[in-house]
Amino acid sequence: MIVRPAHMEDLNDLFRFEQGVIAAERPYDVTLKDDPITYYDIPELIRSPQAELLVAEVDGQLVGCGYVKIKTAKPNRKHVHYGYLGFMFVLPEYRGRGINQAILAGLKQWSHQQGISEMRLEVYVENQSALKAYAKGGFTPLVQEMRLALP
Repeated sequence: MIVRPAHMEDLNDLFRFEQGVIAAERPYDVTLKDDPITYYDIPELIRSPQAELLVAEVDGQLVGCGYVKIKTAKPNRKHVHYGYLGFMFVLPEYRGRGINQAILAGLKQWSHQQGISEMRLEVYVENQSALKAYAKGGFTPLVQEMRLALP
């Protein structure tokens, strides 16, 4: 397995991965619009010096991805900036092989090199497999967002 920065030549696979993320999350979020939708500006994530989008390759095939983007923290936080993690995806047939953790390790390393000391992410509370994967990567729960649909 090779973990490397994404290139523009990877866009077709990355657009497919994005739809995989959306399909996986749709059961957890009744507020998502009907397809087609997108979550990310993938070309901007590749170009931005404030972000690192990594991909994992196995035998020359892209099998996973994830990004971290430097964001400004709220004024009441101890840290000024933090790394926001997202677009974590591994093809179903490659899950359980440590690919997600390898991508996460690369994103942590890049963040550290940028002087970032805090990483954050959002995960659906019902998504137990994602919660386990992030806990394995060292993340701990912090806040739970709640919603109420009004008539």
